[in-house]
Amino acid sequence: MPQAETETVLGALAMSLDSFTPEVHKAATYVLENPADIGVSSIREIALKAQVKPNTVMRLARSVGFAGFEDFRRPFREQIREGRENFQDKARWLQSLASGGKLDGLYRDMAGASMDNLSGLYSGSDADKLRLAADEIVGARTTFVLGVGLINAVARNFAYLANMAVDNVEAIPREGSLPADGLARAGEQDVLLAMTLKPYRREVVEAVEMAVEQGVRVISVSDSPASPIFAEATHRFVVPTQTPQFFISTVALTAFLETLMAFVIADADDSVIASIERFHQRRHEMGIYCSER
Repeated sequence: MPQAETETVLGALAMSLDSFTPEVHKAATYVLENPADIGVSSIREIALKAQVKPNTVMRLARSVGFAGFEDFRRPFREQIREGRENFQDKARWLQSLASGGKLDGLYRDMAGASMDNLSGLYSGSDADKLRLAADEIVGARTTFVLGVGLINAVARNFAYLANMAVDNVEAIPREGSLPADGLARAGEQDVLLAMTLKPYRREVVEAVEMAVEQGVRVISVSDSPASPIFAEATHRFVVPTQTPQFFISTVALTAFLETLMAFVIADADDSVIASIERFHQRRHEMGIYCSER
């Protein structure tokens, strides 16, 4: 299948990034971040966008086992042909929004970006990858969840929900501390779920490096296969963040964490459901929730 073939190519590029020369690294990063362009662009167009020479793109293609650029591009072109019909209904709906005024256009652009981000998220991952990550979280002594800045809220929300089901999930950094402080005693029995989006936060990158040194298994979530938190991660997940507005979109990140949470619950034993039910029952008994009328 073309999608499987393109994922194989992209995976090979991601694993080889550190071994590439600086120019080939630039070309590989462009391909990893813009795979949809490869099937519709010439070697010169890709070189121009990646800010390298055309022969650098050729060297990149050969580095992952292709005889030339056309062979390298073929699976990307086939994937585009297969997926074209799937987007017809969405395209018609988005076009219908263009007939309005300026705000209608913004609404259309926001809707299109959100749909594209979700589509990119789910087409770029699969149930097996999520199951393996969920296995790590459920089986860990402690799973540390790290997200700072704009994505701190969604990271803490994941930890909050996870703790309704299992009692081994902890959000870091704690108030008044650094991410590295929370990992001081972490080791081979622990897991770090780390996330950062461009521009990448130094404290998250350093925390991941520290975790790897201490034998912690890392689940990395970022917006590019070339992200600095992917290099030595056990599990890697890319979440698209495109948006027509100034701030990046966290729609796909939120959807990813909700899906991972569902897999954590599905992966645990029957006592998890009982734990969640007890959690909500206590809250009802304490009068935290309004009574339904």
